[in-house]
Amino acid sequence: MTNLKRKLVTGIASGAILLNALTPFAFASTTIEISGNGSSSDNDANVTTSTTTTVVQSNDAKVSNNVDADATTGNNDANDNTGGDVTISTGDADANVDVSNELNANQADVNGCNCENDADVLISGNGSYSDNTAKLKTYNDVEVFQTNNAAVSNNIDTDAKTGDNDAKRNTGGDVTIMTGNASTDVDVKTQANSNIANVGGSNGGSSDISLKILGNGSKSDNDIYLRSNQSVVLVQDNAAYVYNDIDADAKTGHNDANDNTGGDVTIDTGDADVNVEVDNMVNFNAADIDCGCLTDVLAKISGNGSDSDNDIKAKIEKELSDFQENDSDLYNDVDGDAKTGDNDAKKNTGSVNGGDPEILTGDATSDTTVDNSGNVNVLGPSVDWHLPEGLDLDFHFDLSLLLSLFHLV
Repeated sequence: MTNLKRKLVTGIASGAILLNALTPFAFASTTIEISGNGSSSDNDANVTTSTTTTVVQSNDAKVSNNVDADATTGNNDANDNTGGDVTISTGDADANVDVSNELNANQADVNGCNCENDADVLISGNGSYSDNTAKLKTYNDVEVFQTNNAAVSNNIDTDAKTGDNDAKRNTGGDVTIMTGNASTDVDVKTQANSNIANVGGSNGGSSDISLKILGNGSKSDNDIYLRSNQSVVLVQDNAAYVYNDIDADAKTGHNDANDNTGGDVTIDTGDADVNVEVDNMVNFNAADIDCGCLTDVLAKISGNGSDSDNDIKAKIEKELSDFQENDSDLYNDVDGDAKTGDNDAKKNTGSVNGGDPEILTGDATSDTTVDNSGNVNVLGPSVDWHLPEGLDLDFHFDLSLLLSLFHLV
């Protein structure tokens, strides 16, 4: 009996995983006050606050698996024998190949969106003819970039053969050739490119902004300028190239029992089975962006002198940009052959009471299953979603689920 098994596992070739939640922001409070200045004074307050959080996760994996598995029994000769029975009996030939490629997982959990930025701007009690200006600019930027590139090439050639036996020119007795089964099993599994990002959580926080121009003298010129900009940019990009070239052969037969004299001649071959399973699962993006920032603004101009010029200008912007892109190129070339037969029992002369020559062949079965799944984009707060069978992941940004998916725990 010949039994050949090969198992090839390619783990995460490259991984950028943020294991702990990133909390980049802290509570910030800004106070600007211009007060109690004399007449004809010129007073300016310019404040700019900027917070930028950038997360970059990038994976690039190249995997090439070249597998050549052969299991062979047979190629026996029992020729030119005189007297007695002649028997050739071979065992089974099994060739089993398992290839598993698990590549490229990104997990980012960024808590907070820097929402809690309180500002208190006050221009008060300044003299006549004074020129008072307060400018406040706040910029809060969150950028998450997740990129995966996977190139996987699986070249598999498996052969399981029994037979190719010769029992020729034997005299006297029975001639029997019996071969075992020839089986080839190939299982190729590729999981590649998963991006998961959670920005903000369920409580983004709030900001209280107070803008006041109060009690300034006559003919004073008072201005408050506020610009608040909040920007979230999420980019998730996957590119997968998977090439599977599988040649699986199982053969029984090709036996010769010719030119024998006396006795029965029997050729009995086993089954030929080929099973090929190819499962490609690539390119999954999931994002939950839930900043939920609330901004309360109080703007007040009150009690200023005659002919005063008072202005409050506030511009509050919130921008969300999400880019999810998948590009997959899957190529499966599967050749599964199961063969029995090609046996010869020629020019045999049986005994006086002998029976007829007999050839018995087993079954030839070839099963091929190819399953391609991929290119899924999901954006939304706490969305329950399910990947294709085999990649069942509850979309609540449970890191343990992701890690178990890629066998990291």
